[in-house]
Amino acid sequence: MNDNSVMAKYARDQAWGLSTAIDLHGCRPEPIRDPKKIEEFVIELCDRIDMKRFGEPTIVAFGEGKRYGYSLVQLIETSCITAHFEEENNNAYIDIFSCKPYPPEKTAQYCKEFFGAKDMKTTLLMRK
Repeated sequence: MNDNSVMAKYARDQAWGLSTAIDLHGCRPEPIRDPKKIEEFVIELCDRIDMKRFGEPTIVAFGEGKRYGYSLVQLIETSCITAHFEEENNNAYIDIFSCKPYPPEKTAQYCKEFFGAKDMKTTLLMRK
């Protein structure tokens, strides 16, 4: 996934939106269990990819067993960013959808570094 080729395809295909799913495995436990760190993450992410936040992020912890962890919803003027943090295995599942293009590779790398993930899988979808 090369940011330049994705951005060129987005323009060439006249895509309506770009969706990136980022699966992070083996994250450092501290940031995925701290709502303040999660808030810091999404604010910085929006700044890095030039997305204007619409309101404050919603960050709540719920679930049981393997499903327990924080969830995040941040509305942006061009759609939303969501994330689910699974504490049992220290995984994070982040989705970024916007009708304004953004660099998915740079975005995914920031997520991996912020949460200290051991590995990452990304899935990219152009919406038309």
